[in-house]
Amino acid sequence: MSTSSIGDKFSRLAALRPARRAPVPEASPVNGDAGEVARLLGATLGRNRYGEHLVIRRWFPTPEPCMKSDEARRTRALKMLLPNGARESGARRNARLAEDPAQWLFLDTETTGLAGGSGTYAFLVGVAWWDSGGLRVEQFFMRDFAEEHSLLLALDERLAERRVLVTFNGKSFDWPLLETRFRMTRAIPPRIPATHLDLLHPARQLWRPRLASVRLAELERHVLRVSPGSQLDWSRDYDVDSSQIPEIYFNFLRGGRAGPLVPVIRHNQMDLRGLAALAGRILEMIAGRLGDDFPDEANRIDEPLDLYGMSRLLDRRGEAKLARKTCRAAIAAGLPSELDCAARRDLARLAKRAGDLGSAVEMWESLLSPSRSTIPELKSTAAEQSLTLERILMRGATGSHAFFTEGSQLRAALEACEQLAIHFEHCVRALDRASQLTRHGLALVCRARGARRADDYTSGKEFCRRWQAKLERRLARIERKAAGGAAVLPIER
Repeated sequence: MSTSSIGDKFSRLAALRPARRAPVPEASPVNGDAGEVARLLGATLGRNRYGEHLVIRRWFPTPEPCMKSDEARRTRALKMLLPNGARESGARRNARLAEDPAQWLFLDTETTGLAGGSGTYAFLVGVAWWDSGGLRVEQFFMRDFAEEHSLLLALDERLAERRVLVTFNGKSFDWPLLETRFRMTRAIPPRIPATHLDLLHPARQLWRPRLASVRLAELERHVLRVSPGSQLDWSRDYDVDSSQIPEIYFNFLRGGRAGPLVPVIRHNQMDLRGLAALAGRILEMIAGRLGDDFPDEANRIDEPLDLYGMSRLLDRRGEAKLARKTCRAAIAAGLPSELDCAARRDLARLAKRAGDLGSAVEMWESLLSPSRSTIPELKSTAAEQSLTLERILMRGATGSHAFFTEGSQLRAALEACEQLAIHFEHCVRALDRASQLTRHGLALVCRARGARRADDYTSGKEFCRRWQAKLERRLARIERKAAGGAAVLPIER
C-alpha cells in the first residue's frame, strides 16, 4: 500500500475530530436576532468554555415538595420506587440518596425526532428540583446545533449536584438519547445517575386498570386533577401537540419566527410540573397503604380500580402481604367483570405463593362460578372444597354458555380448572376430582369453539388449540396415575 493512500486515510479520520472552539468571552451582550429570541422566551444567556446557550429559569409554587407522611413511612414508600437492584442493596449510598427527595432531579427533553438515534438532538432540556417550598425549573435551549456542547456541559453540572434522576419514560427515551449525545461530543463523558426512577412503570401498574392511556397529560387530567384554580393550577387546554414540536424547531432553524417556540417551552415546563406532582401522588398513595389496617385517612383510596392497581404495584415491589390485603379490598369494593376475574386470579396466585392453599382454592372456585357477587368464605377441609366444586361443576354443565365464552372469563376459568386439577392431584391426592376438573376445562374449550365469534379473540383457533393440548396432556397423565381406579366422568357437552 502506498504512503499516499495511508496518508489519505489518516486525513479522512482526522476530519472526524470535533473542531476546536474559540474561547468565549466571560460576558457579551445579547443583541440582534439572538436578543429577540431570548426576550420572547424569557431567557438569559448561559456561557461556559464550550460556548453559549439560552437558559430559562422559573419557580412555581405548585406542586409543593412531595411526601408529608411520617419519616418511617416516607422512607419505606420511597424504597418501593427504587429499581430492584437498588432495593436489594438498600444500605448503599446510592439507595440512601434516592430516599431523599431533595436529591431528585426531574428531567424532560424536547427533541428533533421521536424515533431516537444518533441523528436526533435534544434541543431543549428541562430539569427541575424542589426548592423553597415549590418547584425550581431550569431549561437549556440551543439556538442551533453548534450550541450543543455548551448545553450538555450545563446539564452535566446539574447532574453533578443532584444524583437521582426522575423521568417519565426516560429510561427508554430521554436518558439513552442524552447519553448518545454526550458520547458523540467526545469531550463530555455522560454522568451516570446514582439511581434512575422512571415513573412510567408504577403509573402503568397503578392506573392502567382505570385509564385507557397513561400518558402524562392524561394522568394530570384524571388522576392529579390539574386545572386552573385547583391546587395544581395549570392547564393544557392550548398545549402544543408533541408530534408538532420537531417541525416547530426546524422552522425556527430555517429562519422562522421564534414566537411558536413559546408554547414548546411552556409544554416542557408543564411536563416537569406534572412529573413532580405525579411523584408526590404515587408516594402518598403508597404511604397511605403501609400502616396497619390502612390508618392514613388523608391518602385513603376509595376507587376500586385504583385499589386493584395499587395491589399490582405492591406485588411488583415485593409487598406480597399488603398486595393480598389491597386486592381483596378491591374485589370487595366491586370491580367490573373483566377486572374482577383478573383480581381473583392475582389473589389466588398470591395466596398460593404464600402457602395459603385454602384461600387459593376459594378464589379458583369463585372463578368457575357464574355468580361471583362476593368473596367466598374459606372452607377448612378438602372434603368441603370437593363438595363445593361438585356443585359448581354441576351448575357449569347446564349453566349459561355466555359466561364461559367471554374472553377474560374463559381464560380465567381455564386457568382455575388447571390450578385446581394440580391442587387435587398433588396436594389432596384426589385423582378423580383432578380428572373431572380437567375434563371440565376441555368442555369449556369445546363450548368456546362452538360459540366462536369474529370479535372474540380467545375463542380463536390458536387459543383453543393451546389449551386443548395442555389439558389433554394433563388428563392423560392423571389417567395413567389412576391406573384403572375410579371411573372418570364423561366430557361435558
